[in-house]
Amino acid sequence: MPKVRTLGVVGLGLIGGSMALDLRKRGFAEVVLGVEAEPVNAEAALNLGLVDEILPLEECARRSDLLVLAVPVGAALAMLPQVLDIFADCEGDKIVIDVCSTKSALVEAVQEHPLRRFYVPTHPMAGTEYSGPWAAQPGLFDGRACIICNKDDSAPEAVKLVEEIYDCLNMRVIPMDAANHDVHTAYVSHISHVTSFALALTVLEKEKDEKHIFDLASGGFSSTVRLAKSNADMWVPILTQNRENVLQVMDTYMEMMGRFRKAVDECDGDAIRELIFQANRIKRILR
Repeated sequence: MPKVRTLGVVGLGLIGGSMALDLRKRGFAEVVLGVEAEPVNAEAALNLGLVDEILPLEECARRSDLLVLAVPVGAALAMLPQVLDIFADCEGDKIVIDVCSTKSALVEAVQEHPLRRFYVPTHPMAGTEYSGPWAAQPGLFDGRACIICNKDDSAPEAVKLVEEIYDCLNMRVIPMDAANHDVHTAYVSHISHVTSFALALTVLEKEKDEKHIFDLASGGFSSTVRLAKSNADMWVPILTQNRENVLQVMDTYMEMMGRFRKAVDECDGDAIRELIFQANRIKRILR
């Protein structure tokens, strides 16, 4: 039997579309409703079978037992209080989760809302550089981690159901405070995108002949700048909302770049070797 009869997904791109796909395929939800502002994307989501219907936000929230906000964090920040207000006017308990990459602003926005307990902040740590309904894929979340933030502020039954969602998606759940989450994602996710954007801009600025980039770019370059293909609508609010943490990480990154620059400038092979040797320690963590 499905865990919920009706699942609503707001935003049918990579994350929302992939969740809709697997949660129905794996029997978690019987009916999947969608909210998608872009008409082309809405039509594609229907044609691809990601959802059964496309609805306005209010109707979707009213009809859904569980609602997933899979939109850029700036949009989620505006929608979340609105969704809880809609829930207040509905019969029965409903649950809303978000899947955004920053958490503190979202948590603060509804901290005093009377239905705060029916909101569970989550962040499934999965994705690609692609966007839109066409990017949705089965198995995207398998084996990955999902962060659930500030569990004690949510109703136990709501947390239990959300944990079952991510168990259905074959994810391991990690509880974390929202502020700590934002610090850690700045280091392991946000800086990766910033450096990828910066490297892409550097190469595009210096290498005016695009054919040379295409012909000479190896696997190493392609993998390093892969994230530079990411959607600006998603990353502008992430980087601005997590500004303080991102700036701290960028300062540390530039300090490390300065060490490399000094060693290279001085032709100091021993210093270069030592920096690389220290960096190699990451192999013990990431295999």
